[in-house]
Amino acid sequence: PPDPPVPPQAMASNVTNKTDPRSLNSRVFIGNLNTLVVKKSDVEAIFAKYGKIVGCSVHKGFAFVQYVNERNARAAVAGEDGRMIAGQVL
Repeated sequence: PPDPPVPPQAMASNVTNKTDPRSLNSRVFIGNLNTLVVKKSDVEAIFAKYGKIVGCSVHKGFAFVQYVNERNARAAVAGEDGRMIAGQVL
């Protein structure tokens, strides 16, 4: 069955390409992602426990998560590096 619609306020924006230093330092690159299986909502669900996500973009084989601050981003990297998702190690 299709996923239930997500309320608009729960969805992070698709903007993860801002180039100001604060945005760069609070962004997490997620490599080796099985994007045939893992969707934007999955990425947000996994990484939301580290802080408020203001942006998330999923591309072929990788994704970016944009947090409010650098502390959240560092915690996410520390917590998820090497984790296996959908059969692939991040």
